[in-house]
Amino acid sequence: MVQKKISNFDIRQIHTSGQCFRMEEIGEGEFRILAGSRYLKIRQREENCEFFCSREKFEDFWSNYFDLEGDYAGCIASIDPEDTYLTGAARMGSGIRILRQDLWEMIVTFLISQQNHIARIRRCVENICRRYGREMEAEGLRYYAFPTPEALAGATEQELRDCNLGYRSKYVLQTARSVAAKEVDLELVARMDYPAARRELLRLYGVGEKVADCICLFGMHCLEAFPVDTHIRQALKKHYPVGFPMERYMGCQGVIQQYIFYRELMGQ
Repeated sequence: MVQKKISNFDIRQIHTSGQCFRMEEIGEGEFRILAGSRYLKIRQREENCEFFCSREKFEDFWSNYFDLEGDYAGCIASIDPEDTYLTGAARMGSGIRILRQDLWEMIVTFLISQQNHIARIRRCVENICRRYGREMEAEGLRYYAFPTPEALAGATEQELRDCNLGYRSKYVLQTARSVAAKEVDLELVARMDYPAARRELLRLYGVGEKVADCICLFGMHCLEAFPVDTHIRQALKKHYPVGFPMERYMGCQGVIQQYIFYRELMGQ
């Protein structure tokens, strides 16, 4: 077990922020996280965090996954103090961090997320993992790795519909086939800058601008990405009718977006 005291980190806020759908609350302040084929249990009490893994695994993967070296305090400090809406949003979601998640997993996840709500997205992702992912075990718990492009490419549209993906089944199936065939090479995409990666992702069937931005932000850690969904669009229209001051937040737009999204999600 690794123990850390971490500022600007709240696993419950991250869990409800709409960026990760394989995280489950299993007790007061305790969460189970699945990332690709990896498993972690974490417990948090205020700023005190316990990561139930070896120090080697923590340093090799989980520290980076949670972006523990990111300067979130600096991002919050850059907010215009006269912007009461945004300062309130940052205060409310100050424990959110942008997870460094797997690019392929984010492509599929955010294809599924379209016109969908968080609870149902989680069920859909769990369904495809159970059906197409490799069976794993940790701490006596059986779980399933996220399915590879090849595994999903071998599915049928009806099988994916049976996993409750609905009309999104055709998006996931065609995208899996494109990636498996290297029509879009994710190893190359992962090395691209934000504008180039965004353009390449838009070539995938079913990926529009918002989904591409979500993939770039959560699957490539492109913090200049600022996904605009219904929640964000409504907030911008209400609080920034003459335009959001994007240039002020260059380099941490994605973090700012998450604060706004979280505030709107919480209905405040």
